[in-house]
Amino acid sequence: MDKNTQGGKAYGQLKSHQEEKLNSINEALLSDPQYAEVEDLASKLDMFKNKYMEFDLNDQGDIDMMGLKRMLEKLGVAKTHLELKKMMSEVVGGTTKETICYDDFLKMMLGQKNAILKLILMFEGMSKEKEQTEVGPPRRKTFSDLP
Repeated sequence: MDKNTQGGKAYGQLKSHQEEKLNSINEALLSDPQYAEVEDLASKLDMFKNKYMEFDLNDQGDIDMMGLKRMLEKLGVAKTHLELKKMMSEVVGGTTKETICYDDFLKMMLGQKNAILKLILMFEGMSKEKEQTEVGPPRRKTFSDLP
């Protein structure tokens, strides 16, 4: 069997290793005085870790242009290549990097600056909260519900 293929058990180990790495970064941020004022930091970091892991599929430690494209398409916000490059540049601070590392992702999400990607991800989180409140089949209508 090829070592590079990612089947069930191998993929699980890969994701477990990735989660350990991201958890150690999160733990360092929890003790960082720069983020001491951030409300509910632990749960935010856990949410950001899960979102990042969802799109860093191969555990290379970075989300590349295709990963960003996949992320936005899954959220229903498809972007052109030029728009993706602009978003990438916003997140990594205008450098020539072609990937978003977890540190850059956290700086964007916890920072004061409203990058386009941050706004999209925050909006997606709010829409999921609304979706979760209305679970199950719609209730039966009665005559009193009519206008």
